[in-house]
Amino acid sequence: MVWFKRSQFLILLCLSLLVIGSMKLTEFDLSKFRDFQNMGDFLSKWFPMNTESLPFLFQESLLTIAIAFLGSLFGLIIALPLSFMAARNTSRNRFVYSVTRILLSFLRSVPEFVFGLILLTTLGLGPFPAVIAIIFHNIGVLGKLISELIESADKGPMEAMLAVGARKWIGNLFAVLPQIWPNVLSQFFYRFEVAIRTSLILGLIGGGGIGQQLFIHFKTFQYQLVSVDVLLIMIMVIMVDYIGSKIREKVI
Repeated sequence: MVWFKRSQFLILLCLSLLVIGSMKLTEFDLSKFRDFQNMGDFLSKWFPMNTESLPFLFQESLLTIAIAFLGSLFGLIIALPLSFMAARNTSRNRFVYSVTRILLSFLRSVPEFVFGLILLTTLGLGPFPAVIAIIFHNIGVLGKLISELIESADKGPMEAMLAVGARKWIGNLFAVLPQIWPNVLSQFFYRFEVAIRTSLILGLIGGGGIGQQLFIHFKTFQYQLVSVDVLLIMIMVIMVDYIGSKIREKVI
């Protein structure tokens, strides 16, 4: 009991030291909020909203959704087979498992923004490099998440199918995938939401969509258009979350 309390004290001490050190490194200082009035003055410039460009901005919002959707969907399609290769219980051998895990780690570790900068040199400006950048990163993220779902799946159905002579890939398709599919959909829609926000950042490097318009409006001090951009972004994220929850309800 004494050892347990001592270990708790050491964990709390280490955590406190990490918090204090991080606050010093990041110049964390709540007293800086004393100039909160400056933020209020800045936000007051956002209103009233300038809705004259709303049809054009709505079209750019649809482009953003298209970028995020394609990046998430193609990322999922490619990540699914890779995730079975990256799971211990479904991978062919240890070499395939290790190589696939390294590949997924690499794709996951490189931000979409970096992929976008690299692809711009080959593909030029526009939404296409943004789609490919999101696909690459989503392969790494979804591949890891789905492989963990596969490893935690019930082994019984898989063993039963192998016992009656089914091939391993048939067992993966009909015994493992149905178990994890609701969670796969949940991860897909979450990555879809993240991809919408990511496409906004890719707009800074010419990826198109509402993100590029938001950057232009901020840069040219058109704050009444910035408020419209932010409103459309909020509506997009809320819609994706609502539609995703309804689809998950149908599947589950």
